[in-house]
Amino acid sequence: MAPLPPPLAGVRVLDFSRMLAGPFCTALLADAGADVIKIESPDGDDARHFAPRAGGESTYFLMINRGKRSVVLDLKSEEGRRAVHELAAGADIVVENFRPGVAARLGIDYASLAAINPKLVYASISGFGQEGPLSHRPAYDIIAQAMSGIMSVNGPAGSGPNRVGESVGDLIAGLQATWAILAALHGRERDGRGQHLDIAMLDSIFSIMMTALSQYLFTGEVPGRIGNAHPISAPLDSFEAADGHLIIAVANDTLFAGLAAAIGQPELAADPRFATDQARKGNEAALKAILEGWTRQRGVAEAVAALEAARVPASPILTIDQVVASAHAKARGLVRTVLHPAAGAIPVVPQPVHFLGSGELPIRPAPLLGEHTDEIVGNVAPR
Repeated sequence: MAPLPPPLAGVRVLDFSRMLAGPFCTALLADAGADVIKIESPDGDDARHFAPRAGGESTYFLMINRGKRSVVLDLKSEEGRRAVHELAAGADIVVENFRPGVAARLGIDYASLAAINPKLVYASISGFGQEGPLSHRPAYDIIAQAMSGIMSVNGPAGSGPNRVGESVGDLIAGLQATWAILAALHGRERDGRGQHLDIAMLDSIFSIMMTALSQYLFTGEVPGRIGNAHPISAPLDSFEAADGHLIIAVANDTLFAGLAAAIGQPELAADPRFATDQARKGNEAALKAILEGWTRQRGVAEAVAALEAARVPASPILTIDQVVASAHAKARGLVRTVLHPAAGAIPVVPQPVHFLGSGELPIRPAPLLGEHTDEIVGNVAPR
């Protein structure tokens, strides 16, 4: 049977976004086959200027803007706005992450473009939303993390608030925008009209904190920082070994009985302190001391192998280079190589879902600044 085409083949996206949240969203759409036209100022997306560099191009930009075509337009000029309006007439999706009000001043807001093309699905990504008491504020990822509550529950017990190591505010907002765009496209098939989507970074982070929110909203107890431990279940934490640390993740009584047997202390499963998940959490310090008495006598690999043999979830804590070099990453295609006109053969990390009916989806490199201006604006590229 012939493979299916990429799921978003034939869908055109106008991408006015820059830096991370919007570009991550549109990169995911490009991975799935959409034609993403990245509209840039003559200076280009700020991300083009980040280090490190390969072939004169920012590696950060190359990762986040794979698969797109670049058009340079001065959106403050009448000519630039006219070109955008012509492109909008044949587009399906618009993504922007200007501060609220900027798109309207440029004449490329939802109302202006929907008047040209009522079927447009228009996604606005911002720090705090298009409306509300904070909507006027600019936001970087760390600000959205700080104000969402996630920093208050991240980090070791007794420490100050900690930022999550990756830019989760941007990335989660990009993911939320992507699914919302696809939902709106489906709705358009039914109703014949597009719509305006309002995605806020703060809202996006807040909405994923299911464990912390389930504690606070139903008990009134404000959760705090507990390091690698789980706020509800135990043992679910990092443990010291002779040559590093490993993770043990046990969240039910059957698994705990297996763990107790694996470390040669099956009687722990009947110990009242550890007989239930709730009891284990209440006696977590004593339980961790017992488990580390076993793990500290073994290297990480030995301890993990013993626990895996007993079907107890356990793992080493890998560094980025170890993950990239792993057999799993290679088998799953987590990193792929594309040929860029300036940087040569470069690694990219495409979206991770396998569309099994479509085979391996093609991945194209990020564009040079303005690489496709003449091709697209000169001819308002046919669909």
